[in-house]
Amino acid sequence: MADQITEHLLDRFAGALQPLVPLVAVWAHGSLAAGDYRPGRSDLDLVALLGRTCTPAEEQQLSAMHEALGRDVLLASRLHCSYLAVSELDDAARSPLTWAHEELTHRPVTPVTRRELHAFGRVLHGRPPAGLLPPVTDRQLADFILEDLQDFWRPALEHPQRWRRDIWVDLGLLTLARATVTLQEGRLITKAEALDVLTELGAPIDVVDDIRQRRYGTPGPADHQWISRRASPTLAFLKPAIDQALSTAP
Repeated sequence: MADQITEHLLDRFAGALQPLVPLVAVWAHGSLAAGDYRPGRSDLDLVALLGRTCTPAEEQQLSAMHEALGRDVLLASRLHCSYLAVSELDDAARSPLTWAHEELTHRPVTPVTRRELHAFGRVLHGRPPAGLLPPVTDRQLADFILEDLQDFWRPALEHPQRWRRDIWVDLGLLTLARATVTLQEGRLITKAEALDVLTELGAPIDVVDDIRQRRYGTPGPADHQWISRRASPTLAFLKPAIDQALSTAP
């Protein structure tokens, strides 16, 4: 459940967008929409649907608006928003304008995001996704997940230095658990549920507990010795687990 500061930021963001761009709707997905949101720890994952693509002048105005929010509200650094034009709704391979990690870039609105929006998306402004956003079939969802595991996460395991960072350990393990459930059962699960799935899959208990504590508990100071040694069991688990997911997928 979002707290008062988060709700105020979301209201301010939606209000600031309306005079800048041809806004049709603003939707939330991810933890914020799924009920797994943790203030200050979870990202604010949003999609703004526009009547058309942004002009260069509008892109500059959007960037300035996000930067102003970031100066005023610390939490705004976690706000990520894809600016999806109506003309891009049918093409999940397109990479619309996106504000992420405090800069404008281009990223696709993936089949996972699209399925989340249909399953539990939260409407912050305008019309709901149903009737606007084309549905994602189970086959489309599975194909995307398998491609992500094969082409992104499997090669990433060959770069052990990355796995000294929290973000790689957390996302790598949670992605594997969520992918496993979606491929086997066709449903999406939260990060909290994924931690329980990781235990069932045989992931290193101390690494899973570390993720749980940092996301849901009260973590202590970073232990650099622990950060150094957790990479090895994480990689030792992920390599066969990803290969298993790829080889047994429907």
